[in-house]
Amino acid sequence: MSKRMFRLGAFALVALGVVLVLPQSAPRPASLLLLGGVLIVAGGALGWYQVRDGQVVDRYRLAVEHLGSDQAEVRLGGLDALEQIAKDSPRSRQLVDDTLGDFLRERSPWTAAEPSGPAVRSLDVETALAILTRRPGAVIDLSHVDLRGADLGKQTLAAAVIRRSNLAGARLLGTCLDSAALDATDLRDADLRGASLREASLRVACLEGADLRAADLTDADLRGADMRAVNLDKAVLTGARVNRGTLWPPDFTPARVSASLFSD
Repeated sequence: MSKRMFRLGAFALVALGVVLVLPQSAPRPASLLLLGGVLIVAGGALGWYQVRDGQVVDRYRLAVEHLGSDQAEVRLGGLDALEQIAKDSPRSRQLVDDTLGDFLRERSPWTAAEPSGPAVRSLDVETALAILTRRPGAVIDLSHVDLRGADLGKQTLAAAVIRRSNLAGARLLGTCLDSAALDATDLRDADLRGASLREASLRVACLEGADLRAADLTDADLRGADMRAVNLDKAVLTGARVNRGTLWPPDFTPARVSASLFSD
């Protein structure tokens, strides 16, 4: 119903504009002729956007169908189509991002029952991850995804939601994770050198063996987190929130990392 009304509105604008600009028995004021021209242009643009939106919907539907294929090359084609839709239609960007996140949870899920060790990801999973993370400013959801050993170095993942995922051994060198939600995420042995985790939530996250040299954890929530990192040299923990469940390396002292911790 809404699409039909949309088309009628476009047609009405064009029709009214034509009436105003067509020659009449009596001369028309210049203002009416100008208004008629504006209405014709506006109606044409309105109709064009309607057609374009319909094409985007059809392209999106076909791309999603391809993602469910048993053939890897077909799935890759669907991923390419989704990326192109996001480029062509900025309004569809969040829908594409959500679809890619769901695809990763389907193709590369993570549960606590999964075995440890390096992950072997298929090409379509790697492609989906690359598409999702290479657009700065995107608010993405990578929760419950197996990301072991993933190379996300120097990416901008501010405000990303990555709860209960596995980033063990991941490369996060210089990555921006400000305000990211990393609750209960496995970050064991991850390379977080120079990473920015300002105001990030790492509640009950595991960073045992992680390299946090020069990482910025200002105002981060570390309650219940395993912070027995292999290296905390020059890490910034000013205002970080901790509690009795927060675990530290045996030789850890706030003075050593120039930190001012806020304890519950």
